[in-house]
Amino acid sequence: MRVKRGVTATAKHKKMLKKAKGMQHDRTRSYRLAKQAVIKALSYSYRDRRNKKRDLRGLWITRINAAARDLGTTYAKLIANLKKSNIQIDRKILAELAVSEPNSFEEIVKEAK
Repeated sequence: MRVKRGVTATAKHKKMLKKAKGMQHDRTRSYRLAKQAVIKALSYSYRDRRNKKRDLRGLWITRINAAARDLGTTYAKLIANLKKSNIQIDRKILAELAVSEPNSFEEIVKEAK
């Protein structure tokens, strides 16, 4: 007996077109283009979830360096002195302190020297 796939295929197509909602041009209307666009978008999102961590670390380092230079030192010297002083504080927290709590950051820099 022949299996007619009309219902299954329509459901599959609708599911893919729903994922392509918000895209432009024929990607929202054509199943073939929508499928290509969704696969590409998913691969970008997977890649960029990893790159986000890299980008944020760079931002933290830039912020710490800017704040450290205002206090007469550099990022590299500050990190080295923190390690020598056995002060274990990560870059995320240091950057947050440098931006929102400059006095606390200054105390940490003095302690590291």
